[in-house]
Amino acid sequence: MGLQCGIVGLPNVGKSTLFNAIMSKVQAQAANYPFCTIDPNVGVVEVPDERMKKISEYIKPKSQIPTHFEFVDIAGLVKGASKGEGLGNQFLTHIKDCSAIAHVVRCFEDGDVIHVNGSVDPIRDIEVIETELMLADLSQVEKKIDRMAKLTKSGDKVAIATVAVLEKLNKALGEGKQARSVSLTPEENALVKDLHLITAKPMLYVGNINESSAGSGSENLNPHYVKLAEYATKTGAKVIPICAKVEAELAELDPEERVAFLKDLGIAEAGLSKLIRTAYEVLGLRTYFTAGEKEVRAWTIQAGWKGPQAAGVIHTDFERGFICAETYHYSDLMKHGSLAKVKEAGLLRQEGKEYVVQDGDVMLFRFNV
Repeated sequence: MGLQCGIVGLPNVGKSTLFNAIMSKVQAQAANYPFCTIDPNVGVVEVPDERMKKISEYIKPKSQIPTHFEFVDIAGLVKGASKGEGLGNQFLTHIKDCSAIAHVVRCFEDGDVIHVNGSVDPIRDIEVIETELMLADLSQVEKKIDRMAKLTKSGDKVAIATVAVLEKLNKALGEGKQARSVSLTPEENALVKDLHLITAKPMLYVGNINESSAGSGSENLNPHYVKLAEYATKTGAKVIPICAKVEAELAELDPEERVAFLKDLGIAEAGLSKLIRTAYEVLGLRTYFTAGEKEVRAWTIQAGWKGPQAAGVIHTDFERGFICAETYHYSDLMKHGSLAKVKEAGLLRQEGKEYVVQDGDVMLFRFNV
C-alpha cells in the first residue's frame, strides 16, 4: 500500500539509532552532530503478528509471508526549518510524503551526547518541531489562497468552497493549532488533499529513554517521559517509551539471545514491535490473511474496506471481477483447531461486495474476469 511513517525529531535525539535498530542493520549514520542524516533512508519492516504463525500451525503451509510497513528516517529538524534553516525545506518535503509521523523526543540525560538546545526538555523540543511543521503548513495554505483568488472572483464554485476550507485551516494554524484540530467533512478534506498538510497527519510520540528506565514500567519513574506522556494524553496523541540504545543492541543478537536479553532487563516486548504495531494502529490499518498449502500470507488494508477493495490489494483483477469471499475468522480456527471443524460449525461464510473486512479474517476470493 506504500504507507510510510516518517521518523522526525531534533538532532541528537536518537532517531538514526532507532532507525538502525528498526532495520536490524546500520543503514543510517548515527553520529553525534546535527544533520548527519541528509537524505531520507527508507526501511521496509515486517509487521509483527503472532496470528500468522498460529494459523500456520494448523494449515501447515510451505511458507509464511508477513505484511510490511515502511519507516522513513528524516534528518534532524531545527528552529527555522520551515524557512530553510538546516536544509529544512528538503526535510519538510520528505515528511509531506509520509502517511503518519513518529516524533522521537529525547527523554534521557547523557553528557556525552550534545543536545542541540543545551538541555533536555521534551515539551520545549516538541514545540520547536511542531511550530516548524505548523509554519510550513501555514505557508502552503496562504500560497493556495493567493493562487485561487482569481477563480473565486470569477465565481468558480469549487474554488469558493476550497477557499472557505483553506480559511478555516489558515485561522487555526495562525493561532498555533495543528491542522488535524480542524474538523472537516470528507468533502472538505478532498478539496485540500493535494496540500498534504504535515500537521493533518496522525502523530505518534516516541520517548527515547535511558537503559535504567527501560524495564518493568520504569519509564514512569523517568520525569522527562512522564512529562511527555502527560502532554500526549492532553493532545490526544499516542505515546510509547523506547530505549533506542537497547533496541540497537537487540538488533545485533539472534532471536534466542534477544528473548534472554529482554528477560534480563525485565522488558515484556521489544520496543520496535510496539512501535511498528502502534504506527499501524495510528494509521487505521488492519490485517487479513490468505491461507493454503502453498503459503499463509498477511495483507494490509484500511479499516472499513469492503471485500472487493481488500481483494484488490492482492491483484486489481480480484477487485474488478469480485464475486464473493469465502471467509472465517482467525479466532474460529483457534477455537476449533482445523478448517474442517470450522466448516462443521457453520463458521465458513460466503460474503459479498458489501461485507466490511474485519481484522483477523481469513479469506479466499472468488472472482471472474
